[in-house]
Amino acid sequence: MKQALKYIELKSGFGDNGPAWIGLVDFSKSGQTIYFNNMALKKLKTPGISGNHYNIETGDEYWVSGVKKNGHDRHQFGDGPVQIDRKVIDDYLKIVEFTILDKKYFELIDILPTNKQNFVAFENEKDEKEEFSPELSFKKPNELTDYELEYVIESLIEDEENSRFNKGRRSFKRSRLEFEEELENRKKN
Repeated sequence: MKQALKYIELKSGFGDNGPAWIGLVDFSKSGQTIYFNNMALKKLKTPGISGNHYNIETGDEYWVSGVKKNGHDRHQFGDGPVQIDRKVIDDYLKIVEFTILDKKYFELIDILPTNKQNFVAFENEKDEKEEFSPELSFKKPNELTDYELEYVIESLIEDEENSRFNKGRRSFKRSRLEFEEELENRKKN
């Protein structure tokens, strides 16, 4: 796919005031991942309120969109300068039909190209580790293999430990005990 000029804003931990950039992005073959500023940002299957992509290395959410013709790319309640790649200023000015860039809202930077191959290897390695789907926890315990049961139990333990609310922890624990009971019964037989 060709490169495209995009607006990218870090949402995790910042809301509408995160660091933001305008620059050229490269796309994966599927178009689901963009490569920008030494990051690989993959489209979320179900975009949230704040982000529509996530960093495959860190898990941080980002908002990625085309640049707006009115020049107001930040959310209406957002604040802070937008960093723009020096190489794309002319293209950006044509899109927004401005004659000059307002230094009050923009900071000029040099964005380095991203080596896509580093991330392709990282994603392939990650896919090999995650050979089971998270949807397995919604199946009945007797429908799963021993390996799948072990995977689901590990996932539920992690969810139980990371849950912020007691009701969620109890729910994960209840499910985990069901899967553990099935696995123990199999080992007895």
